[in-house]
Amino acid sequence: MTLRAVRTNFPRMETQLGPTSNRFISQRLRLNYVDWGNYGAPPLILQHGGRDHCRSWDWVAEQLRHDWHVICPDLRGHGDSEWSPEGHYGMDAFVYDFAQLVHTLGYEKVTIIAHSLGGNIATRYTGLYPEKVEKLVNIEGLGPPPQIRREMEEKSVGERLRQWVEDKRKASGRTPRKYATRRDAYQRMKTENTFLTDEQARHLTIHGASRNEDGTWSWKFDNYLNVWSASDRPTDEIIALWEAITCPILMLWGKDSFASSPASDGRMDHFPTAQLIEYENAGHWLHHDQLDRFMGDVKTFLG
Repeated sequence: MTLRAVRTNFPRMETQLGPTSNRFISQRLRLNYVDWGNYGAPPLILQHGGRDHCRSWDWVAEQLRHDWHVICPDLRGHGDSEWSPEGHYGMDAFVYDFAQLVHTLGYEKVTIIAHSLGGNIATRYTGLYPEKVEKLVNIEGLGPPPQIRREMEEKSVGERLRQWVEDKRKASGRTPRKYATRRDAYQRMKTENTFLTDEQARHLTIHGASRNEDGTWSWKFDNYLNVWSASDRPTDEIIALWEAITCPILMLWGKDSFASSPASDGRMDHFPTAQLIEYENAGHWLHHDQLDRFMGDVKTFLG
């Protein structure tokens, strides 16, 4: 085969590749993202939630990659991204990392689909930089419901900081859970989300667990992730970010989820450009629980 033939065929070969792992630097951390190719298409970022990883989007990415340049980042402390040396997982750090990804890749404008913690991050980013976001799909990603936030903010600064210090110390002494086999980790995954099919649970476990030196298996996320920051922005400032959003928003909530619906707790009032769809027979990971319906709604919204 001549060099000319290789150059001619390469673009066609590239479109058939699966997700390719890459790195970018944010606040001195090497953070991972997978790139699904199709570089001439408009950029679409799929952001996972807490204690999850970028490969949980594979089923979604496979259906959208032909029309979009799909990028799936691992948050700091998750998946194949580095852990914060000081265990810093505040929203300010997460939002900066997201902004740094968009900046590093040189995107003028992006479309975003984000879940849970990722939705919280992406929604704040969209309020900070409304000119940078074309459309936003938020899957149960607005943070703690109003009642919980009120209870948190009614505590004094001293109470909040002392609790934060205590929680950080507990996290520092917690040994990551170990599973004798990857099959045991898979069973835990199935127990955690009973809506998952066997194949979904297997895929999420393969990409979400790594082998320890002693041959056991542990989840990839950092234990410090379980400690909520004591320095998050007050509710009125977060609402101001929400109300600064100008792009269309699709909000998706599972009726069997633990997460409070913005339709019932008043948060929808702060999103004049948003529509909300609630899913029957779906929990917090509704994009896994009702994949076909989810893809139909998302494709309609994205156009």
